[in-house]
Amino acid sequence: MAERNVLLKSLKHPFLVGLHYSFQTAEKLYFVLDYVNGGELFFHLQRERCFLEPRARFYAAELASAIGYLHSLNIVYRDLKPENILLDSQGHVVLTDFGLCKEGIEAEGTTSTFCGTPEYLAPEVLRKQPYDRTVDWWCLGAVLYEMLYGLPPFYSRDVSEMYDHILHKPLHLPPGKSMAACDLLRGLLQKNPQHRMGAKADFLELKTHVFFSPINWDDLYHKRITPPYNPKVNGPADLRHIDPEFTKEMVPNSVGRTPELGSCLGTSSSNAFKGFSYVQGDEAFLN
Repeated sequence: MAERNVLLKSLKHPFLVGLHYSFQTAEKLYFVLDYVNGGELFFHLQRERCFLEPRARFYAAELASAIGYLHSLNIVYRDLKPENILLDSQGHVVLTDFGLCKEGIEAEGTTSTFCGTPEYLAPEVLRKQPYDRTVDWWCLGAVLYEMLYGLPPFYSRDVSEMYDHILHKPLHLPPGKSMAACDLLRGLLQKNPQHRMGAKADFLELKTHVFFSPINWDDLYHKRITPPYNPKVNGPADLRHIDPEFTKEMVPNSVGRTPELGSCLGTSSSNAFKGFSYVQGDEAFLN
């Protein structure tokens, strides 16, 4: 329900996936979302290893805009990673998967649930301390670092070693990147959340950082900036940027095959999903 609520709120932002319908059968909840076939950022990073600064800056700016918007609605995203970042058919960012979002976190508010993806967890989350919206800026720093260098900043195949690196190892910035990029990474990947970029003025701090000085934020929001990479898809059926791991999967269950919903309408499980509506068979596609 929290994911659905976030999706409903995010319809008006250009870099967040849009929800068209939500409904349920007796056993499952369904979201009908925007169709996006430019591929995951993870897919493109794997293929190209890393991006040049202008391309990484463009993606980081669109992501920062999306995160800043969520924060303005008192929502902390908590799971920013390349697998949750899609590119649309023109090459703009589309942030997806709001399953770990936390609503109701105001500017000074905190939460304490241990959640996220190991490579991108902020130190305060690992320490199981109360944390605030600055965890999203840490994650943005980790994603920007990965776009520029090819791996997350404290990566290790040994998860316990990686956690130790996140908590204690100084940030290493290999040579070859601009002073502005390095300064931004140091600010975002500051282990003390009170000193982290975004702790004082949230998104505004990033907007005014020198790394983003080439970005006109109004043009960015209205998609007037040409993306540095165009997926060049030949229409909706073009799946070249979708990993075959997904396109070859069997569809586990279609809505039309779900048996007798009526008998479940009065059950406690339906009350748990209050706000969704039952839809019989093919009506899901007609509504």
